[in-house]
Amino acid sequence: MIRFFSLSVLTVSLPVLAGLAALALMPAQAQQIGADCQSPALPGVDWHRCYLDDKPLPGVDLTGARLRETRLIRANLSAAVLDEVDARRAKFMRALAPRARFHDADLREADFTRANLEGADLTGADLRRTRFFKANLRRANLTGARLGNTDILDADLTGAIWTNGTYVCGPGSIGQCK
Repeated sequence: MIRFFSLSVLTVSLPVLAGLAALALMPAQAQQIGADCQSPALPGVDWHRCYLDDKPLPGVDLTGARLRETRLIRANLSAAVLDEVDARRAKFMRALAPRARFHDADLREADFTRANLEGADLTGADLRRTRFFKANLRRANLTGARLGNTDILDADLTGAIWTNGTYVCGPGSIGQCK
């Protein structure tokens, strides 16, 4: 027995079809509208949703950069300037960021699990719902930082300046400022 099927054909112009095919073949990080993941590390760079794992960025100035939902896992941000960055939901797991500066940065829902932020300056940063699980925050400056549902479980806060700008966390401040 032979069966016949009727298929309706959608008419698509050749340029549209070619564009869709090219988009499907592009890596995910390059598909971001407006973001240029290959841009140099400069103030105001748009690295929204880029994959920058293991990226060496020591001492760079990324003031005002757009890092929203960006992956910077194991990135080296030692002494980097990240003032006023939009890094909501960014991934900084195991990042090296000692002495990095995050003045007035929007870090809501960012993940700093096991990151090294020793001596980092988070003055005025928005850290609501941010995760610092087992992070090194020794001697970090949290003056004026907004904490709310912030996960500091097992984070080392020894010597950190607390949000009021005057209280310094004592020795053995693991998971809480003592």
